[in-house]
Amino acid sequence: MKSIIPGGSGQVGAVLARHFAAAGHEVVVLSRSPAPAPWKVVGWDGETVGPWATELDGADVVVNLAGRSVNCRYTAANRRAILDSRVNSTRTVGAAIARAARPPRAWLQASTATIYAHTFDRDNDEATGVLGGSEPNAPDTWRFSIDVATAWEKALAEADTPHTRKVALRSAMTMSPGRGGVFDVLLGLVRRGLGGRAGGGRQFVSWVHDRDFCRAVDWLIDHDDVSGPVNVSSPHPLPNADFMRELRRAWGVRSGLPAARWMVEVGTWALRTESELVLKSRRVVPGRLLAGGFAFLFPTWPEAARDLCARWRAASAR
Repeated sequence: MKSIIPGGSGQVGAVLARHFAAAGHEVVVLSRSPAPAPWKVVGWDGETVGPWATELDGADVVVNLAGRSVNCRYTAANRRAILDSRVNSTRTVGAAIARAARPPRAWLQASTATIYAHTFDRDNDEATGVLGGSEPNAPDTWRFSIDVATAWEKALAEADTPHTRKVALRSAMTMSPGRGGVFDVLLGLVRRGLGGRAGGGRQFVSWVHDRDFCRAVDWLIDHDDVSGPVNVSSPHPLPNADFMRELRRAWGVRSGLPAARWMVEVGTWALRTESELVLKSRRVVPGRLLAGGFAFLFPTWPEAARDLCARWRAASAR
């Protein structure tokens, strides 16, 4: 199988590229900053159809993960970069697929579980989940994230690719032990004694283990009858306070300093990121994956946290 991964030089993209390569697939990563890798890396700008588009002709699948990181302050310039990098790259991939003589049979396009409303008391699946944006007293930054997610999926829906099946990956936070990822950041708090609950601790954390993310991508490639939005998340989201307690337990730490809401706001400001990433309640479940018979290797957080901590330690020891 030949797999094209625009944005494959990012953390999640590298996880997926390694997974495909280990399975013996031909992997081509499209990157704005090409660098040597165990697979082929081709330059692109995410804005225009260029020579890189020939790689799509005859490929089996495109998994587009391109987009500027949201781990930043939502200044006007950063907002524009976040939105444009997602929408423009999606349109560009769609245009390249439309021109291909032998287009890929599947296009898996990154989206986000953040598209759902801030909820405590109900699960959000693809069929009955409430999309966000109209929550009372929602901060402007939360509404911005919903606008980005909506525009992202709209660009996918509008792409004219009649011979290529399209799937929107509404992914939760992908937890992998690699340096610089979300798990590494959270574990860093635990290791420094700061891994207590954030804010009230009631907000739900939706997550997916990196191995289940890759397996879900495989499953979606293989199931030609599945298209449209698919939640890629563990079936068991849990409140932040419980999430952090289990992470501390997996690492072997008894306690962690909690952070009141104002402390989260100050801390995220100092780290040049946004409190939404911590305080918004994301209670998302993978309705379509479960209905299709997908079986998670790590359905619950305690076992996932133990595995990730063990792999983090092993990588640090090398």
